[in-house]
Amino acid sequence: MSTTNEVTPQPERPTDEWVTGDEPMTGPQQSYLQTLAREAGEDPKSELTKAQASEEIERLQQVTGRGV
Repeated sequence: MSTTNEVTPQPERPTDEWVTGDEPMTGPQQSYLQTLAREAGEDPKSELTKAQASEEIERLQQVTGRGV
């Protein structure tokens, strides 16, 4: 029996299955995208959905070396 409070991570759901994926990106997403785009030497994209913003964040994290 384990005495630690281990948390099993939930698998990430594909962005095309998000219930709120078609909603406009959030303020924090937009801010982080602007930061990442600036670091990558790119113009930040605007008018993205939450799902599109998430995918763009992942792409820019890889470009900037901030990827997980």
